[in-house]
Amino acid sequence: MNGLEDVPLFDPNLVREVNFKECSGTYNPEISPESPGEGLLMRPLKISDYDRGFMELLKQLTVVGDVSREQFEARFNSMLGCKNGYYTVVIEDTTCGQVIGAATLAVEQKFIHECSSKGRIEDVVVDNKYRGKQLGKLLLDFLTLLSRHVGCYKVSLECKDQVVKFYTNFGYVKEEGQNYMCRRF
Repeated sequence: MNGLEDVPLFDPNLVREVNFKECSGTYNPEISPESPGEGLLMRPLKISDYDRGFMELLKQLTVVGDVSREQFEARFNSMLGCKNGYYTVVIEDTTCGQVIGAATLAVEQKFIHECSSKGRIEDVVVDNKYRGKQLGKLLLDFLTLLSRHVGCYKVSLECKDQVVKFYTNFGYVKEEGQNYMCRRF
């Protein structure tokens, strides 16, 4: 342990500062970032989340590869060093000490729009055993509102065809004339 295990990736006060009353989703039963469900805690990512199953959770979303704790810590510290650039939020089941949901808002600084910023939501995932509890909605709503709170003029995301309808429920649209293109290495 390096003494920095519990340093959050971003200011935890942001979880309370975001006006969740402006969210797009409807919740039944009611949940919020401050009260995501019994035994659940929504908070910023910490280095100690490596040992709470964060990397295993990401494997439910995509190919992760073998990431050592040292690699994880180096990437975490790199992201931490990009002040106001990365907001990875997790949901922890405090009854078992495991990360069961996560999503990231990456903020790109721009010269356009009066030197504003653009947000991009990435890596939204909820553990298979916890799906159907509105946690994906909660993560998406929170990061969407957070993007506005930190000064983004727009926020985007990429998704597979089968979940486009889900994201449209939150005001995301496939804009006419816009194409997402990718070159993988």
